[in-house]
Amino acid sequence: MTDQLDPPGTGAAALPEAVDAAAGYDPRLTNADLAPLREQTWTSYNFFAFWMSDVHSVGGYLTAGSLFALGLAAWQVLIALLVGIAIVYVLCNLVARPSQATGTPYPVVCRSAFGVLGANVPAIIRGLIAVAWYGIQTYLASASLVVVALKLWPGLAPWADDSTGFTGLSLVGWVAFAIMWVAQALVFWKGMEAIRRFIDFCGPAVYVVMFLLAGYLVVRAGPSNLDLNLSENLVSGWAVLPVMATAVALVVSYFSGPMLNYGDFSRYGKSFAAVRKGNFLGLPVNFLVFALLVVVTAAATRPVFGELMDDPVETVARLDSTYAVVLGALTFMIATVGINIVANFVSPAFDFSNVSPQKISWRTGGMIAAVGSVVLTPWNLYSDPDVIHYTLDTLGAFIGPLYGVLIADYFLVKKQRIDVDAMYTLDPAGQYHFRGGYNPVAIGATIAGAVLALALVLLGSSDAAAFSWFVGAGVAFAVHAVLSRRAVTGSA
Repeated sequence: MTDQLDPPGTGAAALPEAVDAAAGYDPRLTNADLAPLREQTWTSYNFFAFWMSDVHSVGGYLTAGSLFALGLAAWQVLIALLVGIAIVYVLCNLVARPSQATGTPYPVVCRSAFGVLGANVPAIIRGLIAVAWYGIQTYLASASLVVVALKLWPGLAPWADDSTGFTGLSLVGWVAFAIMWVAQALVFWKGMEAIRRFIDFCGPAVYVVMFLLAGYLVVRAGPSNLDLNLSENLVSGWAVLPVMATAVALVVSYFSGPMLNYGDFSRYGKSFAAVRKGNFLGLPVNFLVFALLVVVTAAATRPVFGELMDDPVETVARLDSTYAVVLGALTFMIATVGINIVANFVSPAFDFSNVSPQKISWRTGGMIAAVGSVVLTPWNLYSDPDVIHYTLDTLGAFIGPLYGVLIADYFLVKKQRIDVDAMYTLDPAGQYHFRGGYNPVAIGATIAGAVLALALVLLGSSDAAAFSWFVGAGVAFAVHAVLSRRAVTGSA
């Protein structure tokens, strides 16, 4: 296994020739960003901070708050959030192992399952999904900026009406979106180390503001006036169980994107123990506190403002103090930028670079995602609870099968053994060349899982659609495991 001489994002498009020659890596599969790492330096705190940035975003708050629309009581939402995040914790540990063990990013690890060229299939799918999420999170961050702008310059209000813009976004909204788009690109352009420092700050910062916001609202409402039954149409009896299961599935779907390409980050872990500890602190432990804050804050909005508010930006905008509004909105904006960069900029950077390593650098891959995100008009994808759930279900239908194939291949087919050098050669005799560089079994399993999961979204009920990730992952896992074993038996 060769060493990586330049960290991701430092600019080298290809490894030094001497290293290429010594390792025998094909330049069509290799550049400085995709090669195995020489040093793995991230500690458990770095992964803890990663998940804090991921969880503490406006999107995370909105998704958690949207569960009340299902007709669940607050304690039921809390349980659903915790069960969902416990599942995410286990799944993240599984997908983190191959990348941490090999020091390679997600699209490269996929070569062992899909083939050295077939890995472009999951890379492109994950990259396109990241484009959608990048746009959504950029929009949510820009909404915080709009709140700040209107508070400081009330005269902008007429231009904040959607009728002043186009494609469903106001003129002020477009300006705010453009500002956030550029700001995120600048942070990303500085490279992975700058991103690590940024997320180390984002997670704790938003926690401070969330505690202050929750405390202020509880005091203003009066603890005795808090009613944790926030849904107007509560589901009762045994009927609550399938609804809670739906809520759990939506939580997993929300985290399915960063979970799938978590190897892009776990590859930097000093050890798998550090990754696992960081995941535990950042998911079950951290999410418990976050979930409690969401429930308490949402419960306090009704007696304080006379209505249930599940959007933290809107909640902050209703505060009396201009200073508090500006501080709160800016903090939520920064937090959302943090998760957007780590989850939706880094992923397509590696994914699109994997398609053509010599032509698409890590930075170029990220910028492709940034440009594509504008075309999707993401503000229309996350406009209300129903749209949020439909968006999560659709994305989950494509992400689940990719996860299922990778896990089945690494743990059942490969028995946790990967030849790193074989992932960087186009030699027909290479272990991961399969048929012309493609593994038809993995691709077929992905298609089978995606078709069934998408059919569930399009043809099933909204409750059934919530399980699209699980259906896609389960079908792809089973198909890949069974057919791969038959292929091995048949060739023996």
